[in-house]
Amino acid sequence: MSHIVTTEWKGNLQFESDNPSGQTILIDTSPEHGGNNDGLRPKAMMLSALAGCSGLDVVSVLEKMKASVSDFKMITKGELTDEHPMYYHTVSVEYHFYGKNLEPAKIEKAVNLSVEKYCGVMEMFRKFATVNTSIHYHIN
Repeated sequence: MSHIVTTEWKGNLQFESDNPSGQTILIDTSPEHGGNNDGLRPKAMMLSALAGCSGLDVVSVLEKMKASVSDFKMITKGELTDEHPMYYHTVSVEYHFYGKNLEPAKIEKAVNLSVEKYCGVMEMFRKFATVNTSIHYHIN
């Protein structure tokens, strides 16, 4: 199986990239690097891809286990190397769950299945970075 993505220069330092589903995103950089700050930055998109991949897994598993949460978010942080080419050497993914009747055993199982088995983006990150995860419960 392969994915094909087309990325087209839109002028200045902006690019538009598509997705196999046909959706597009704008890629740009900050003004201090010559961009307009109008799009997502490439390295930050990698962190979004990691969170999105794992989040899809977690929600899917929680639904199958009939475990409900009122809200769920992930905070993903990447630490870059000091030398070029700069890349993430350490990444942390914080899983935050909100609700009145949270079920930690089910939540931990869902997160662990994503981290250890299902999330391909997580596995890709492990090829070049140390990946740390943590789960946080917010009872409301």
